[in-house]
Amino acid sequence: MKLLISAQEPTIDSPKDDRFGRCQWLIKVDTETNEWHAFENPGTSQSGGAGIAAAQFVVDQKADVVISGDFGPHAAKAFHAAKIEMRLFSDNVTTVQEAVDQYTGNKLTTFQ
Repeated sequence: MKLLISAQEPTIDSPKDDRFGRCQWLIKVDTETNEWHAFENPGTSQSGGAGIAAAQFVVDQKADVVISGDFGPHAAKAFHAAKIEMRLFSDNVTTVQEAVDQYTGNKLTTFQ
């Protein structure tokens, strides 16, 4: 499973970032191999449409799931169209690695 998670720093131990479209980093994690890669979020440089730019990047990465604190309506629409599952950080998630662990333990809420 390929996850993309909104983060404040370019590491697996980064603090989470509750903002999807304006997060600084997106961390891609392969749950089968435990490999991860950090990518600068292309949405942060947008004057408008940050959520759409970030969502398009996630789609281009062929993610199965995206995890963040919230999703704007345009990003959510793009993910629904691409059939990418959206999950929300739980209250006790503080890092990207904790989000991965909670996801694999099926403890993250699905965003509708």
